[in-house]
Amino acid sequence: MSKAKKNEFSPNDYVVYPAHGVGQIINIEEQEVAGMQLELFVISFEKDKMTLRVPTNKATEIGMRGLSSPDVVSQALKTLKGKAKVKRAMWSRRAQEYEQKINSGDLIAIAEVVRDLHRTDDQREQSYSERQLYEAALERLTREVAAVAGGDEVAAAKQVDDVLVSRAAAAA
Repeated sequence: MSKAKKNEFSPNDYVVYPAHGVGQIINIEEQEVAGMQLELFVISFEKDKMTLRVPTNKATEIGMRGLSSPDVVSQALKTLKGKAKVKRAMWSRRAQEYEQKINSGDLIAIAEVVRDLHRTDDQREQSYSERQLYEAALERLTREVAAVAGGDEVAAAKQVDDVLVSRAAAAA
């Protein structure tokens, strides 16, 4: 693997790790694992109080990527405005699909989950598992929107909520 590809990310960069969302690279370190020297990205997920070490040569292979562009963020917000697509499949199958979309790290797919699971006050109550998936997707979406916009999660949450509320108002 070429040097240029390996150092695609550098310390202080914000990255999206598919299974955990937005984190910040705090260091690149060498470590000996099973007798081999490995170069690792040390990624901090402040909100989750978690640190992850990812081999630099595996980062893109596992789907780690830089933050989305502002265009992709606006596309994701546009996705939220769309009509919810609720399939008639069994809940376990739909839950599995939602989980895959959330863990794909794809912002548009995550926005689809938020859109499809969003409930207004006058709609039926969500089940526990629906609410868990919705909150996970919403948190991933909000964190990335915030990171792209410069880090204000409260403002990002309001922005996402405003889009969802305006969609609900338009549907009424």
